[in-house]
Amino acid sequence: MTGTPRPAAPAPVLVGCSHGTDSRAGRAAIASILVDVATARPGLDVREAFVDVQQPEVADVVTDALDVAPAVVVPLLLSVGFHTKVDVAAAVDRPGAAASGPLGPDPRLVEILADRLAAAGLAEHDAVVLAAAGSSDPAAADAVRVVADGLAARLGRDVVVGFGAGAHPRVPAAVEQARAGLVPGGRVVVASYLLAPGFFLDRVLEAGADVVTDALAPDPRLAEVVLDRYDAHVARAAATWSRDEVAATP
Repeated sequence: MTGTPRPAAPAPVLVGCSHGTDSRAGRAAIASILVDVATARPGLDVREAFVDVQQPEVADVVTDALDVAPAVVVPLLLSVGFHTKVDVAAAVDRPGAAASGPLGPDPRLVEILADRLAAAGLAEHDAVVLAAAGSSDPAAADAVRVVADGLAARLGRDVVVGFGAGAHPRVPAAVEQARAGLVPGGRVVVASYLLAPGFFLDRVLEAGADVVTDALAPDPRLAEVVLDRYDAHVARAAATWSRDEVAATP
C-alpha cells in the first residue's frame, strides 16, 4: 500500500521592499511594479513592504509571510547599500526567509533609460547625465557606473554620472560638467536612474539641466527583473530550506 502523497510545498511569498516615500506619485509608481508582478505570475503571493517612511515595515511583512510559506524579499532598490545590507538583511535573518539582490544593474534598466531619453526628445548634440540617488557604499557607485557604461554603449555617446547623495560628483556638478562640453545648440539631458518620483527626483529637477526624464516606473520590464531576482534566489535558497520546514507551514 502506497502512502498518501505529501502536499506540494507552497511557493515562497515574494516581498517587494522599497524605501518608502511621501510622494503620492512615487507610491503609485512603486505599487505598479508589484501589480505587474502579480499579473505576470498569477497565484503568487506578492506583498509590499518598506524600510522607511511608509508602513508596513519589511520585518513585519516577513513575519506574517512566514505563517504561510517561506519568504523571499526582493529589494525594489537599484543598488546595494545600507538598506539592503542592514534593514533587509536583518528582516530575513531567520529560518525560511531570504533576500535577493537589488534590481540593478540590469540591461533592461538600460533599455528603460534609453526609452525615457527618446521620449524626452534626446537629440544628436545633447549631453547625457545619469542621475542616481547615491549611497556611501562604494559598491553602489560601482553599480551605477556599470549602468552608465551600458547606457553610453546603447546611445553611442558619453554619459556623465551624478549622485543625489552619498557619492560624488553630485548631480548639479555633473550637469555643469556636461554643459561645459556642449556644442552650440546642445542641451543637458538628465536620465533619471530613479525608480519613482519623490525626494531625489525633485532634487534632480532643481539641478539645472535643460531636460529631465521621467523615473523608471511604471514599466512592465521592471516586473520581469523582480521575478528574475525572485526565481534565482528561490532556486538558491531552497537548498537551505528543508522540505519538512516548508511543508510544516499551514
